[in-house]
Formats: sequence, C-alpha cells, structure tokens
Amino acid sequence: MSRDTALQDLLDKQAITEVLQRYSRTLDWLDDEGQAGCYWPDAHIDYGFFTGSAAEFVPVVMAIERASQRRWHLLSTPAIRFDSADHAEVECYGMATGIRQQDDGTWSGGLYGGRYLDAFERRTGENGAEWRIARRRYIMDWKTPLDDQPSNEPNPDFPLPVLQIIASGHADYRRM
Repeated sequence: MSRDTALQDLLDKQAITEVLQRYSRTLDWLDDEGQAGCYWPDAHIDYGFFTGSAAEFVPVVMAIERASQRRWHLLSTPAIRFDSADHAEVECYGMATGIRQQDDGTWSGGLYGGRYLDAFERRTGENGAEWRIARRRYIMDWKTPLDDQPSNEPNPDFPLPVLQIIASGHADYRRM
C-alpha cells in the first residue's frame, strides 16, 4: 500500500468515525437534522421493530428518544474494512440508556447493549463528497433495568448538575 493510499484510508476512517460520533450526539441532544445527516436518505435500516429507509426511520427514532427525559449513547471504536474507495463495511458496539420519570415520581429506565452492522458509502451530497450510512442493521445483545435514578434536583451530598434534554435546541448544545 502506498503512503498516499494509507493516508487516504486514515482520512476516510476518521470521517466514518466522526459520522458515528455525530449519530450518538444528535440522538442525545434531539437534533433531528443532524441525525438525518448521518444517513443517506435511501439507506436501508433494519432495527427489527423498524425496517425501511433512513428518511422514514429518523422521525421514528427521534420520537422514541423524545419519550425519555434523559438519554445517552456511547459507541465503541469501529472496525472498518474498505471494499472500494467509496464503500466500507463498518461494525461497532454500542450502549444506550433512556431514563424517564415514572407515574409514581421515581426515575428509571434501561441500559441496552448491542452492535451496529453498517455499510458506509461516500457519495456527493450537499457538502461535496462525504461518507454516510448506506445500510444499517442493529442487533441488541442485552438489556438491564436502571431503577432508582437521580431526580432532576442535585443531591445535596454530591451536588452534580443533572442534564435534562426534553426538546430540541437545548442551550448547552453546540453544533460540532
């Protein structure tokens, strides 16, 4: 492999990794436009409960995320294999949580672990040539309940702020 080819592979891997980071951030901050920008609109999406195009999926997943007062997605470093200059197979592990206030006033939710089996394509979009998800299959490997979560008020014995994102446009959100 030439030095130029190796350098281009590194640049492409970084671009793909940044799409995956943006995927998590835009879910957590309820950024619909940013979430849609992670996929090509015609990308085939299969989450089990949903199979269809990314254009159809984004409103569905964002509605699910809005049902939680707190959410958090963390993805592993991806494994990336290039099939061509403009196509890559990508796999990474993920953990996600959703916390909401229950009818009795307590806070609880779940922690989920799974893997993302993706195909990325570099196409020409509004911003020139860019990498986005062209196909995604999500597999959930495990889940566990998260009971007795902190309320929105900081604990006086350990007064850390609690971030509650219940709508798009949170004051702390920064486009990256």
